[in-house]
Formats: sequence, C-alpha cells, structure tokens
Amino acid sequence: MNRRRFLKAIGLCAVGSSLPRSLAAAMGGARASTNGKMNIVFIMADDVSPEMYNCYGLRKTHTPNIDRMASEGVMFRTAWASALCAPSRALVMTGRYANTTGVYHNGLWIGKSRRLLEHNLSLGKLLKDAGYATAIAGKWHCGVTMPQSEYGGFDEYCLWAGAKEIDKLPGRPNYKAMHTGDGDHPRYWQPSIVQNHKLLKTNAKDFGPDIFTKFICDFIERNKDKPFLAYYPMVAPHGTQDGITTTPLKGKVGEMGKPSNAAEADARFVALNEYIDILVGRIIKKVADLGIADRTVIIFCADNGTAVTAKSRGVERGCHVPFVAWGPGIRKRGATDELMDFSDILPTLCDYAGARVPENYHIDGKSLKPFLTGKSDTHRDWIYSYIGTTQLVRTKQYMLEVVNPILSIPRGRFYYCGNNRFGRGYKLVGDSPEGAKARKEFAAILCKYPALLENHPHFKTTKGKKWLDAYKQPQTARKHLHNHKNYRFYEE
Repeated sequence: MNRRRFLKAIGLCAVGSSLPRSLAAAMGGARASTNGKMNIVFIMADDVSPEMYNCYGLRKTHTPNIDRMASEGVMFRTAWASALCAPSRALVMTGRYANTTGVYHNGLWIGKSRRLLEHNLSLGKLLKDAGYATAIAGKWHCGVTMPQSEYGGFDEYCLWAGAKEIDKLPGRPNYKAMHTGDGDHPRYWQPSIVQNHKLLKTNAKDFGPDIFTKFICDFIERNKDKPFLAYYPMVAPHGTQDGITTTPLKGKVGEMGKPSNAAEADARFVALNEYIDILVGRIIKKVADLGIADRTVIIFCADNGTAVTAKSRGVERGCHVPFVAWGPGIRKRGATDELMDFSDILPTLCDYAGARVPENYHIDGKSLKPFLTGKSDTHRDWIYSYIGTTQLVRTKQYMLEVVNPILSIPRGRFYYCGNNRFGRGYKLVGDSPEGAKARKEFAAILCKYPALLENHPHFKTTKGKKWLDAYKQPQTARKHLHNHKNYRFYEE
C-alpha cells in the first residue's frame, strides 16, 4: 500500500513527509520487546456484531485498520462476551463469570455486585501494581465503584457521564447550564464528559468519540517511556443501529435523530462503524509515530452484539463479538477457529504485563498469550456465556444455547455446527445419539456454573421480583429466546 493510500485509510489527510520507520514497523508486524513489558491498548466497541467489520467477510464495509490488524495478527471467528454491557464489562475487569461476581444482566446485580471492584480484583489495579500507568476513556457501566477509585486502579480517566457522576464533582457543575446539545447527557455531539474530576465544556461541533480518542493518544504520548494500559471502552456505536447520529465525515455535523428511511439508517450505522476504524487508525499511528510499536499490543473487540438484532438475546448471536489481537510477537495467524471468551482477557493482559494474581484468587479464564505468540497452537476446548438466567456453552463443533429453567427451556437447544460459524449450517440435534458425548460434556460444564433458579433469594426482594416479572413477560421472553427474524439461519 502506498503512503497516500495508507494515510487515507487511517483517517489522515496530510501527506508530505516520509513514513517514520516506526510506522513501517507497525505495518509489518513486530519484533520482540526488549524490556519484557508490553504496552497494552485495549479497545472495546459498544454494541456491535462481527459483521460490521470487513475482515469478518459478512458484509462489505471500509475498515482497513481493523482489517490490517486481523490479517497481520489473530482474528477470532468465535469470541464470546455476554449479550449485555454490564456483565461483559464485569467479566473484562475481573476475569470471573457471573456465578462469582453476581453481575448477570444490566438489571440483575446480585448480592454486593454493584460494588464489583471492592469484592473482586480489578484489571486496572493489577496492572497498576505491576508498575503500569493506567487510563480509561469512554463508557464505564461496571458498577458504582468507579475506575479511578483505589479499587479500580486507573490513574486517569475521561468518561461519558450522567447526572449522578456530575453531581459528585467539586462544585456540582450543572451540565444543562453549560451546554445546549440534544439530550440530557449525550455521548455523541456536544457530549457530557468528565475528565480527571472536571466536567468538560463542549460545543455543538464536538464529537464524543473524537474527544475520547484524543485523550487516549495524549495519555500514550505522555507515558511512552514506561509501560502503560490504555483501556478504551468506546461509547460507539451504541444506540445507532437506527441511524440516530451522523459522524464528522458523513452527514450534517451535530445532527441527531432518526432519518426518514431504513436505507439511510443503515448507511449511518455503517458510517459510524467505519469511523470507529478511523479512530483505531489514529491510535495505531500515534503508537508508530512515538516509536513504541515494537512494544505495544493492540486489541479490538466489542462488548456484545448489535442492538435489536443481537443484544440481550440468549442465543449465540447475542454474545458473539469481534476480537482481534495485533502487535509485537503476535503470530500472523489471521482468522482462527480457536475459541475464546471474555474471561480470558484479564489473565491475558496480566500475562503480558507480568502482573501477579494471588494464587488463591480464582479466575475463570485462561491467558491467550501462548496461543497469540505461537507457543501453543490451541487455546481452550470450550467457552461459556450467560445473560440474565440464560446460559450458553460451545465447543468448536457443538453449541448449546438458551439453557433457561425459568423460561421453561431447562435443557436449552443443542446444535451440531461442524466447521460452520455465524449461524450458518447449524443442525439441531437435541438428544440424538450423534451428540451424546458432547451433551454429556456440556452437562458437566454447567454443573460448575449452576443456573439461577426462581427460588434464588434475590428474586424474593422487591428489585429482584420486579426484574423477574418483566423478564418473564411473553413478548420479552420470546425476544430473549430466539434470533431476530433477519438472522434465523438455523432451526430453532
């Protein structure tokens, strides 16, 4: 790729000087770090399924930076999160499934789980204690204990904020008095953002994702001479599948609201995901320009599937997300059929950082580093997910979804997938002899992670009963237990 095309691909217009040697190194793969500690940039999009990125081959989009990461690094065809924001983010921060943390759903926090990081070790704190500079930008949604607290371990933050967070700031600034943008606390145009204990003054031309990306790039530059963790849980493309926002490059600046037709809505959603790729490109270029590409690992993923068609559903599409790892020492595997789930993130990043996890602290995941670096050609035999009271399990060839006694599917739906992925070519096998061995293995896995039942003490509380009553409403249950009509590629 020539210089002009590359700069255009990563969202930059200026051309004139030759590419720095560090940028060439970033494009070509990587050499091993000399100090033994890798910088880590962990980017997580908000509410988007794999098909929105061209490297997954499911639809045509222009995402050259993420595509390059996928082709030069490792792209997991089957990566599972949870199907909602809060349980996925809790899993990233702790490496523990909901059976331990109590975070099952955005509306189902059991026990002391809302103070998640006060009762579980935080990824941020583990890396901070290992000597890393730490920062977070974007969206938190991981309990009331904030990332900048002593439990969270993040030195700096730049977060989309609502009234509760703003009211805790010195002087209790009034967002509505300072801003005139659409919505009470918007995340896109004229966004509501708190950065290091201060409410930012933004205007109608300010775009939230740009501000967060600039913060990440500034943090990287200020900490280029020490190991760092830059955790970037993006605010985008959440809530935009119906095209509610433009981007700085497509449509009228500052425009919010649904467009008049479905084609324009889809075009806007594509445009926002393509803009996410541009933001990823800015971070790649910053790392390259600073000469630290040979010691910086970059990961891109999403917290759950696309809203409406995937998010909150107890089927595979709900928890199936993109996951791409790229950087020095990562073997050029491209697309892989090895399995991973989000419990693997914390042990992987701790492994790269040399961060010590106490021996008696249980983690459900397994480090990906041996597989990423080529020391092993396999990772794990099965992956697990949960959403509300639903459980899912998968191996490379078999899948069990919507295991939910409360919604009258105690044995779930059991499929033979073979080498097929993305819901194509799955065969419903139920209790047929051909899947008996796998079915037995799945039953043993689920014994380790008991399902939530209706007699759980939480469902006797006022909040618990209210959540369960809403969850069991026929229309809600039908949506939860089935694929969206446009994605029913296999028999249910």
